[in-house]
Amino acid sequence: MAYSWFKALHIIGVVVWFAGLFYLVRLFIYHVEAQTQPEPARGILTAQYGLMEKRLYNIITTPGMILTVAMAVGLLVLQRDWLHDWWLHLKLTLVVLLLGYHFYCGRLLHQLAEGKCTWTSGQLRAFNEAPTVLLFVIVLLAVFKNNFPLGVTTWAVVALVVAMGIAIQLYARKRRLDKEVVSQ
Repeated sequence: MAYSWFKALHIIGVVVWFAGLFYLVRLFIYHVEAQTQPEPARGILTAQYGLMEKRLYNIITTPGMILTVAMAVGLLVLQRDWLHDWWLHLKLTLVVLLLGYHFYCGRLLHQLAEGKCTWTSGQLRAFNEAPTVLLFVIVLLAVFKNNFPLGVTTWAVVALVVAMGIAIQLYARKRRLDKEVVSQ
């Protein structure tokens, strides 16, 4: 019964954590774009985005991360044999990358609050896609374990990254064209 509770709470934590990470960087994008607006809109928007970012990071995203990691530890205590499996080592490596992403988002949050963030909205859009790739591979590793379809997954990840890159470029082009129409 403990295994089922750890697993259920781990999945809930993952969902909360990723929802927070996806939305947090989206708020960073809006925050950076708000800084190009004339006053008083700039001041109002940046203050509001700063408040939303701080609350999202501290009240939703970080607790989701803590729940995810704590329940993963519980699962590993119950399933010690997994510690010898290659798939878990790869999964944990990807989770460490995700933890780095999480804490780097915290750093960006502070830079934005201090007006010292040098990232553009386009760079943040690309940065926002990293957890998608990590989520994709982490979930596949958790589901397939030692039967992980490495060849298929590699091509699927490559296709996913290419598709995301194309989508970002198309969206950037659409925004440029929309600005040109407005300025005419």
